[in-house]
Amino acid sequence: MTETENARSAAPFRLVYVPGVTPTKWLRVWGERLPDVPVELLQSAPADGHALLLSGGADAGLVRLPVDRTVLSAIPLYTETTVVVFPKDHWLAAAEEVTAADLAEEIVFHPQDDTLDWPELPGRPAFERPATTADAIELVAANVGVLAVPQSLARLHHRRDLTYRPLVDVPQSQVALAWPEQATTDLVEEFVGIVRGRTANSSRGRTAAAEEQRRPSAKKPARPQSKAQPQQRTGQGGKPKPGRRAGGRTAQPKRGGGGGRKK
Repeated sequence: MTETENARSAAPFRLVYVPGVTPTKWLRVWGERLPDVPVELLQSAPADGHALLLSGGADAGLVRLPVDRTVLSAIPLYTETTVVVFPKDHWLAAAEEVTAADLAEEIVFHPQDDTLDWPELPGRPAFERPATTADAIELVAANVGVLAVPQSLARLHHRRDLTYRPLVDVPQSQVALAWPEQATTDLVEEFVGIVRGRTANSSRGRTAAAEEQRRPSAKKPARPQSKAQPQQRTGQGGKPKPGRRAGGRTAQPKRGGGGGRKK
């Protein structure tokens, strides 16, 4: 094993992720392909994930857009549905989906860690902005107002006394894989390949190289030998002997049509 491979085996791959994002399915594939490289998971607040990447505290991150594309590379992964969270006995529970106009008379909390880029906030503003989404959820449970969040955050802060409905015609949150552009290591490339669904035999990353070395070289199948054709028996001068056909049978003399001799 080379010194580079030893260093890779010893150093973990540091992955930061923000609340609501679940990296489980990608980590499962990572464990199958790179069992010698541990993953160090770092959970951070939405705004802190970018700073951790820029400071070198993480190799890559599952974060919410937007990010600074001048210093970070980013691959958008999926867009989340925005929902509105409210008490189960709220009048909004009768609707299948809610519009921003439906919230005109409602107090809508806008926490300081909000991940939605609002051109204009729906509803009536609260007297004070909650510090976190978790704090806003507590206020919703106290029937003070409602909260608009990505659906994964509504599930993350699930409570039995609360429910939610899709909120249409409003901004949505995009989750992306991001990493420092100047620090695109082999391990980062491996994780990018996993997230993008590349197979283990992809041309990128060290897994493909290792697979190529372990793969036996393909041998061309031997060509079957043709059966020798039967040789004709020849007489002097190379001419076929009389009484023998090419197939090897003895030629029979022809008989006359009348069966008798001429007188």
